Amino acid sequence: MDKKVYITEKGLEELKKEHSELVSAKRPQLVSRLATARDMGDLAENAEYTAARDELAFIDGRIDELEDLLKNATIIAEKPRGKKSKIVNLGSRVTVKTGAKKEAFTIVGEWESNPGEKKISNESPLGKNLLGKTINDKIEIEAPAGKITYKIIAIE
Repeated sequence: MDKKVYITEKGLEELKKEHSELVSAKRPQLVSRLATARDMGDLAENAEYTAARDELAFIDGRIDELEDLLKNATIIAEKPRGKKSKIVNLGSRVTVKTGAKKEAFTIVGEWESNPGEKKISNESPLGKNLLGKTINDKIEIEAPAGKITYKIIAIE
């Protein structure tokens, strides 16, 4: 993967923490478990060996993925709360209105998106369409229920 990975400082720290935990704790434990299972005899009928080998392959894959992410990470400068902005960028908190309903979203990179926390990816249809827009701009998003129109009412 040579694509830029947009991430906040906090998100980057969490990825580094996960990488460190996998490399220094979980992987060595699995290697030890695998060696113990291998010493139990016939590998063809050894469920513990197969499980440990599969888990190690999964962790090695996750370590590789994290290393790619960390190598390609580009920090998003998070905006201080209450500081107004004119244009929606990565890290912006955007308040939109659709009908009578108001919602606020923070635009983040895809690795940090979490709809439950109102963090939407810059790659999502809504996030992509909000980028570069200003207050009072309207955008339309095609949803399964039809078109939804959002009006930007605040940018922080």
